[in-house]
Amino acid sequence: MHLKKVLWATAILGLLVCGFIAYQIYSAIFSPNTSFNNEEAFVFIPSDVGFDELKEHLEPLVADLSSFEAVAERKGYITNIKGGKYSIKKGMNNNEIINSLRSGNIPVKVSFNNQESVAALAGRISEQIEADSISLLNAFDDKTFLSDSGFDSDTKLGMYLPNTYEFFWNTDAEGFRDRMHKEYERFWTAERKQKAKHQGLDPNQVISLAAVVQKETAKTDERPRVAGVYLNRIKKGILLQADPTVIFAIKKETGNYDTIIKRVLYRDLEMDSPYNTYKYSGVPPGPITMPDISSIEAVLNPEKHDYLFFVADVSNFGYHKFAETLAQHNRNKVQYIRWLNAQKVLR
Repeated sequence: MHLKKVLWATAILGLLVCGFIAYQIYSAIFSPNTSFNNEEAFVFIPSDVGFDELKEHLEPLVADLSSFEAVAERKGYITNIKGGKYSIKKGMNNNEIINSLRSGNIPVKVSFNNQESVAALAGRISEQIEADSISLLNAFDDKTFLSDSGFDSDTKLGMYLPNTYEFFWNTDAEGFRDRMHKEYERFWTAERKQKAKHQGLDPNQVISLAAVVQKETAKTDERPRVAGVYLNRIKKGILLQADPTVIFAIKKETGNYDTIIKRVLYRDLEMDSPYNTYKYSGVPPGPITMPDISSIEAVLNPEKHDYLFFVADVSNFGYHKFAETLAQHNRNKVQYIRWLNAQKVLR
């Protein structure tokens, strides 16, 4: 009888212990384990991160890291961590958190526009994805890639079409560059290439001219008219004489793209640079900025007119006065020069 009681007691104790262990395991796996008040939090996990570093990223979000680690080890996640942007919802348990971190990589929106150099573009992109600016710049400048893709050191900026794109946050530099090349190829449809040919330009030249149009006017509705002026000048063999190209030449020469130049001086027009369209004919050898799609479309679909000149309209800021003859242009220009002098804009 005594032995039977001992056996029953042992069995009950064993069941209690097993029940406790089972409860602990259940709690570790299925009990809520978040420590934030918002409905959702996001964590950015770097590529090739170790588990100890991962825990540092999760520490502000997970209430009990020890239980999380135990479940992560049981599910084999510790040795299979993937970089990216992940969502953790309030009240998630360890099992749900790990499932989200394992397969829930969320795309991020990447936007850029109007950078004047690939270095500036690299800096902008590095703020939005994991790749740093140095690796991005190296990818942008890769000579083999440029040669294989039909670009060079002058035209390379034109491959990056301003827009908003979806990327995984852990995209590397080459991955970003290659995706942008695909977007460029997709943009240049047979129809657009035919329109470029009709204007006597290739895609690189279209983008170079579009960059000048971009700098000349911020008004989208005016860009086809400005593009028409430059295309008229090219067809007549007249120098473009675009002030923004001179400003870019100065920036390129000094290496300081943050320089602000509001007024081009006569001495600037003598600068010997292939970007100086007062000295060199045709479009510049590359884009002086990253043009918007609207500027590119303006070159492909210009307004048909006989204008050869334009100057800022001081009575309607942002727009320009257009002229077919030099005499008419000079009359328009007098008003602009007077305004500049009145405003004491010297440089």
